[in-house]
Amino acid sequence: MASIKRPKKLKHIKVKMKFSWKNIIIYAFLILFTSFLFFGASNSSTKSLEGNTKTVPLSQLINDIKQGKVSSIEVYPNKIIANEKTGALQSFKEVNADVYQLFKDAGVNLGKTKVVIKDDTTMNNWINILTSVLPILLMVAFFYFIFRQARGAQESIFSFGKSSAKLFNKDKPSVTFADVAGVDEAKQELMEVVDFLKNPGKYKAMGARTPKGVLMIGPSGTGKTLLARATAGEAGVAFFSMAGSEFIEMLVGVGASRVRDLFNTAKKAQPAIIFIDEVDAIGRQRGAGFMGGHDEREQTLNQILVEMDGFTPNEQLVVIAATNRPDVLDPALIRPGRFDRRVMLEFPDVNGRKEILGIHAKGKPFEKNVDWLKIAKRTVGFSGADLENMLNEAAILAARLGKKEIDMKDLEEAATKVKLGPEKKRLQTEEDRKMTAYHEAGHALVSWFMPHMDPVHRISIVSRGMSLGHTMMEPIDRIHETKNHLIENITVMLGGRAAESLVFKEMTTGASDDIAKATEVARAMVVEYGMSDLGPINLDGDRRNPYEQSTVSPDMASKIDQQVKRITDEAYKNSLEILKKLRSKLDVLAGELLKKETIESEEFERIVGAKPVLATVKV
Repeated sequence: MASIKRPKKLKHIKVKMKFSWKNIIIYAFLILFTSFLFFGASNSSTKSLEGNTKTVPLSQLINDIKQGKVSSIEVYPNKIIANEKTGALQSFKEVNADVYQLFKDAGVNLGKTKVVIKDDTTMNNWINILTSVLPILLMVAFFYFIFRQARGAQESIFSFGKSSAKLFNKDKPSVTFADVAGVDEAKQELMEVVDFLKNPGKYKAMGARTPKGVLMIGPSGTGKTLLARATAGEAGVAFFSMAGSEFIEMLVGVGASRVRDLFNTAKKAQPAIIFIDEVDAIGRQRGAGFMGGHDEREQTLNQILVEMDGFTPNEQLVVIAATNRPDVLDPALIRPGRFDRRVMLEFPDVNGRKEILGIHAKGKPFEKNVDWLKIAKRTVGFSGADLENMLNEAAILAARLGKKEIDMKDLEEAATKVKLGPEKKRLQTEEDRKMTAYHEAGHALVSWFMPHMDPVHRISIVSRGMSLGHTMMEPIDRIHETKNHLIENITVMLGGRAAESLVFKEMTTGASDDIAKATEVARAMVVEYGMSDLGPINLDGDRRNPYEQSTVSPDMASKIDQQVKRITDEAYKNSLEILKKLRSKLDVLAGELLKKETIESEEFERIVGAKPVLATVKV
């Protein structure tokens, strides 16, 4: 690893202070509070001084002045303080009495005595004002702070019903269709929407109206938000973006008010596009919640329905919404006349992944021998976000190693990291390493023996994420899954447990994740796909609402469990029989894993030979 050079000397640091009305108010409040503390302290010190002063009759005070014991006199509106060498004396007088006339009538000569006239009325008035006003100011400031914390720093006190939608500059679009790849069908659908917004007269002449809404459906990371911004960028119109959760507020009616404000603002800026991300946060089916049909979320949804119905045919305003849960949306929201079009986004195929890699590779230095098609083939199941993250991780890895360019090894490591997690150096005994080696070798050999399984790409006993090792296949893009392929998948998943049982005559907890996945696939075969003796019927397999009562009888539930157990038992039996036949190869492969920790596909084929052509394994 290359060493990191640190700068020898920190030359200069510029600190810029930003002033605002908020800061000015805070500083003024602090100054006021400090002044109050200062005046309070001064007042208290005065009171403490008065506490050390001896009170005497006015006649005694006059007598001491005549005898020359007093060096100075402090005259206040209602009292006289005489300072002597032994201490201070005070005596009270009438408020309006003239002190000079008082001493003249008493025959006192003040020629050698210093007289200081003091008036503490102003000071006392300020202290009284501060003591009465400051607590109120403190209380107001406290509640204002609490209110701002509850409402968010970006909202003011009087902006309950204002939407916080982000407006992107239509004159300088940051994203266009050229920045989106792997979703050609979705782009074609949205290109028509762009043409509607650019040339409304052409469609109006044919009696067509602008689509009111476009609902984009697809898994997370497939580019729904990016595609919406690209649509606005291509059309050159105002783009208002807001998440569905931003409408919902603690106070009833706020969400509906924000919807009205958002649509009114967009109508003033039309032609425009309103994008609502994660619309399922407010668009869930009404009446399904615990609060019936009167909760804040449903009122917000009702307002959205009203606003979309209120469009006139001439209005150039399109609503684009995105969700990965279309099954929970209210039927009134997705009917024609509201969301007229549905755009489906799926995980990209091999060509789409290659195009996405080409877009995100811009601005990064790569070696000339990087095989992008090979990388695209080995990243089956990756979304656009996953691919972008993979390239970023590869760039970070290359920079950490001090490389000038990103090579294939960096990309392979980044892909594995995104899929399985980073490497972890766990302390393992030799017995644990041996068990892990045989476990992964069991997966690889069973997969190698299965006729419909994908080729083995990499075998490793290096810990990643929660697993102690991994066996990676080089998957092929499939649209349909066959029964034979699913059975072979289950057999491969249980190959690790079979290897442990065959070699060590023992079972470990390392196969828990494999067993869970195998059981999940077997149950889906029975209850969703109809691939069992129970027949081609759906047995409540896609019931997502946990509060919904199951439609499966107890007797049928028992039969489902029996079918799932039969499939997994037969698959485990098959994997055990395969490893018994290939015991010598199993030992050799496990030994190589213990030496090298990671084996690539080429070396795996050298050890076990070419993939055999065998009959299909059936259950």
